[in-house]
Amino acid sequence: VESHDMHLDKLDARLAANLHEINILVVSSSRWFFRTNYLYEDGKLIGCIYCSEDNITSFSVISAIQRVFRTAISNLNSRRESRLQLTVVRTATPAHFENGQWNTGGTCNRTEPVGEGTAMTSTSEREIRDVQVEEANRAQKEKKQKGGMNIEILDITKLMSMRPDAHPGIHWNNEWMRGYSDCSHWCLPGPIDMWNELLLAVLYKYKKNVEVQ
Repeated sequence: VESHDMHLDKLDARLAANLHEINILVVSSSRWFFRTNYLYEDGKLIGCIYCSEDNITSFSVISAIQRVFRTAISNLNSRRESRLQLTVVRTATPAHFENGQWNTGGTCNRTEPVGEGTAMTSTSEREIRDVQVEEANRAQKEKKQKGGMNIEILDITKLMSMRPDAHPGIHWNNEWMRGYSDCSHWCLPGPIDMWNELLLAVLYKYKKNVEVQ
């Protein structure tokens, strides 16, 4: 699996270059942190995730995600050239591998949702959701004190923990990964429709406040 360089104190350059064209932004990230990432601050290497190299500080996925979300939201709110009026933080969604992981025979063969009492979410996925909500709440408090863009949370982690039946599984038709199940991505009908309905409810709330510029 390829590694990536991650700058904890900078907004993604492609996003920053296009902020003057964006009024509403949905921010979401979690899955791609679970691989080798080299972490930089002020242009200097300060640590890594899953690298196990001598003389490099090891960071947890949770701490890196929290730093990235704090940096992203803070930078988005401070850019004067931005037309951004509303940022929606969408929380992490759980994978549902059973009897193994993606590379050890894990599958997701369920055909029905599970009840709230048997919802399937790992500890790390709950922790990711918690730090994402924490950073969004922090930004909401700053907005009340200092003004700036609106922040909303699209908290779908618990909802999706009850949908182990909604992954492509062995039917994802990837010719390079035959024999493996996809239990982390989602089928388009159903789950994604629900996310869109929740997002539309947020947009409806701000329909009088957000103007296309």
